[in-house]
Order: sequence, then C-alpha cells, then structure tokens
Amino acid sequence: MSTKAKTAKKIEKDKRKVAKSKALQSKPLKPKPLKESANDSIQNFLDTLDGEPCRDLYAMVIAQVEEPLLTAVMSYTRGNQSKASEMLGLNRGTLRKKLREHKLLTK
Repeated sequence: MSTKAKTAKKIEKDKRKVAKSKALQSKPLKPKPLKESANDSIQNFLDTLDGEPCRDLYAMVIAQVEEPLLTAVMSYTRGNQSKASEMLGLNRGTLRKKLREHKLLTK
C-alpha cells in the first residue's frame, strides 16, 4: 500500500472516530436508578470484606445514605426545614435531630 493510500485510510479512520465521539457526547448519560447504585456500592463493600466479619452494617449503611440525603434535600428546599421535613416524610423535630446528628444544623 502506498504512503498516500495509508494516509487516506488513516484520515478516514480518524474521521470515523471523531464522528463516533461526537455521537456519544450528544447523548446524555442516564444515571442508574438509586436502588441499583446502592446495590452496587453495598456489593462492592461486601466484596472488600473478603470473608472478614462485619458488625452493625445496617446502621453504617443508613448513616452513609442519610447524610447526603439530608444535605441534598436541605439544598433543594433552600434550607427550609418545614419543606424538607414534608418532602422526607419526617416531622420537623426529627429532621432537626438528624441534622444535628450529622452536624448539618448550625446553632
């Protein structure tokens, strides 16, 4: 194959790569459902245990999920505890207690 032919072939290959890349960039990535993400993370954690015992896993998982949930909801409601408690299905006193537990309440 001549040098010209090799160059032309490489240019075509590069054009296809660029076109494919642009096509991939134009499609927004759909995030995984929360349940699926949680399952993957929990399974990954269990895999890292490698047979070692683990205690209080339930409390650990709840604590790991609760803080970012509270942070996100408080941000979404712009700090409005009444709206956040309604959104979370908690009474405001319980929400305040949880915010204090996670050091998310300034006072």
